[in-house]
Amino acid sequence: MNNVVDWRVVLKDYVLKNARQNDIQNVIDTIDKFCWTEHELMNIGDRKGKILDQAIQAKQPKTVLELGTFLGYSSLRILSQLPDNALFVTLEANSQSAEIARSIHTYAGAADRIKIVNDLSENVIPHLSEQFHIDTLDFIFFDHVKNIYLRDLKMLEDAGLIKSGTVLLADNVIFPGAPDYLEYIRNNPNY
Repeated sequence: MNNVVDWRVVLKDYVLKNARQNDIQNVIDTIDKFCWTEHELMNIGDRKGKILDQAIQAKQPKTVLELGTFLGYSSLRILSQLPDNALFVTLEANSQSAEIARSIHTYAGAADRIKIVNDLSENVIPHLSEQFHIDTLDFIFFDHVKNIYLRDLKMLEDAGLIKSGTVLLADNVIFPGAPDYLEYIRNNPNY
């Protein structure tokens, strides 16, 4: 008998049972409660989430890209700070995680404002501009596979999606770490 628990599914069921439907903030709070009382998950969480909230509030971006949707927690945090006319695209390589995020976004009443793309970033970034009619991105949140942060940043640069004023926010650059990304950012006069 297989006793492996898929905590992603457990979280989704917990949200559907305990959160108020069509209430983004309540869904965020319910996920936070789950992560504090039931099982920790690899989302940004409520503490670092406040930094994300402040960055979005300060920029008020019209075009946002999130690399690494996971279960949709940070997507909801970002969306809750965005103006109604913002375009928000989030990429998730894992199909089950993307599907759970869609379910959570739908339950929160946010599915029509968040475009989830279930594919590898290397397949999507070169076509973002034409697929979503984006000239440039105002805000990019890196929260996927740490050892490809730099590769994806360079792909975004090559695609012309980064401009002066684009805000880059990257989670977990110290631990588990993205040292090549940090070195590039620190030594590049454009950043």
